[in-house]
Amino acid sequence: MIGAGSFGTAIAVLLARAGVRATLQTRTSEQAAALAESRENHAYLPGVELPAALGIEPVSSGVSRADYVFLAIPSTALREVSGELVAGGLGRRATTVSLCKGLVPPDGATATTVLRGHFGTHRTACIGGPAHAQEMVHHGAALVAASLDDGVAEGLAAIFTRSGVVCEISGDPIGVELAAVAKNAAALAAGATEAQGLNAAEVWRYAEANGAGPESMIGLAGAGDLVATALAPLSRNRRAGELLAQGIPAAEIERQVGQAVEALESVRLLAQAVERAGFPAPVTGGLSRLISGELPIEEWIALVRTTVPMRTGRRGPAWWRRLRSRRVNGPPPA
Repeated sequence: MIGAGSFGTAIAVLLARAGVRATLQTRTSEQAAALAESRENHAYLPGVELPAALGIEPVSSGVSRADYVFLAIPSTALREVSGELVAGGLGRRATTVSLCKGLVPPDGATATTVLRGHFGTHRTACIGGPAHAQEMVHHGAALVAASLDDGVAEGLAAIFTRSGVVCEISGDPIGVELAAVAKNAAALAAGATEAQGLNAAEVWRYAEANGAGPESMIGLAGAGDLVATALAPLSRNRRAGELLAQGIPAAEIERQVGQAVEALESVRLLAQAVERAGFPAPVTGGLSRLISGELPIEEWIALVRTTVPMRTGRRGPAWWRRLRSRRVNGPPPA
């Protein structure tokens, strides 16, 4: 597990509970020594004892012996870290698993798209779903393991199931990732406006154009995670939205929250990607301008309240018609 923030630490705890020989890697040797001595991540996951079986070391120790490498890092660092994994001797059969819930600069690619470029389709996966770090380790959670390789997704789901959490299997990593990006943006918007939300159709049309399935957008990774993130009092993205509404600059928000807030960067990348794809996205674009300080909060709220949702016809959008057809008639023949 590369990354000892709240989510990375919580997943590492689950891996150890599942009987996996897991190691949590930190940015610095000093951080590793402090965690190894106290057996608790006071800064990011207080009150949770780190299992004795969980190894702790700095990221400089390398990953040459790993079968799985989980990446609990900001998406902005993914390209750099991926290159370091290649240079650091990652085994040719090792699987890389993204825990990122943001888009990767400069072009707004999803994390698994970047990882596939380095390691191939059969060595990449992502984890999504409505899980918060404290809730996972204390009360259980629901996750989604997604990969274009069915065996990889099934193997990950089996590990998390052994740790005591529900884990669905998905063959749609792009859908799971874009669902996470969309729900973070919507949670940020909910925090900024209390009652208004992101126009989901703006992101769904873009996701569909990139091959994402509708099930991911309305399942655990999408709607399920949206509810958990938008309503949870501990949600960093919702808290960031509330601070935006108070006039706190985006550059100051992460310091006040105390952790990385993926949506602050990913909303800009998402708005640019949707625009490049040729889909109208006034609400997503407005949220991006709110974050950058170009749009006052009053104008943002007025924009959300007056934006007319995309017309889809009496039968609904294409992705919804296809989903209903699958449920009624079953999947198409192979």
